[in-house]
Amino acid sequence: MSRKKTVKGKAAGSSSSSSPCAGTGTGTGTGTGSPSGRGSGKPRTVHPSTASISSSEFYDISFKVMLVGDSGVGKTCVLVRFKDGAFLAGSFISTVGIDFRNKVLNIDGVKVKLQIWDTAGQERFRSVTHAYYRDANALLMLYDVTNKSSFDNIQAWLTEIHEYAQQDVVLMLLGNKADATHDRVVKREDGERLAKEFGVPFMETSARSGLNVELAFTAVAKELKHRSMKEPGEKFMLQEYVNKEMKGAGCCRS
Repeated sequence: MSRKKTVKGKAAGSSSSSSPCAGTGTGTGTGTGSPSGRGSGKPRTVHPSTASISSSEFYDISFKVMLVGDSGVGKTCVLVRFKDGAFLAGSFISTVGIDFRNKVLNIDGVKVKLQIWDTAGQERFRSVTHAYYRDANALLMLYDVTNKSSFDNIQAWLTEIHEYAQQDVVLMLLGNKADATHDRVVKREDGERLAKEFGVPFMETSARSGLNVELAFTAVAKELKHRSMKEPGEKFMLQEYVNKEMKGAGCCRS
């Protein structure tokens, strides 16, 4: 198997401030770009990002993963926790447009690169977000356990996904900010019930503590790697893997 080398990427989008938690990029340059990296019909705003990966890191296969959900649910914080292993607290400043970060995981001896797209949750950026759905191999839908409306809006996000994304896209539901026990308004059982209704894996996460963040991305990477390689005799069930790992870690995996 030939190995490819990652190159430093530029992201399409930024935050409207340098606030670390709710915004991602810090660049202010402009240009044009498309989800696939090629020029397409309408020009889109592109901002350089500080998010990049070492050019010396090799990978075997690559997939695009999108984080979607209402503004303020913590998509950027989850991404930063996964990529950098840190929680960057700060005032809420929403992501503008699209930004991305790369991370290479070793999945059963295979170097899997995840290019993770952090999307803006505000309505005015939806047309930009829609353009990226079709290239996504996996979509992580996030809601905030302290915000009931973000949970109620998951249905609307699913409607968009069914309209714009690939038919076989990998889906997962994440209830974020699980560490905020005193402010919780959405019960874990509600998330489980919704995920069961939609037929998707579910777990609660916390960018602050790291709860299940690594597990969520690793599970998705395993599923994508399995679909891509389809080795004889190899079986992988995403839902079973998630249930097993969460049970083994007592639902507190970081």
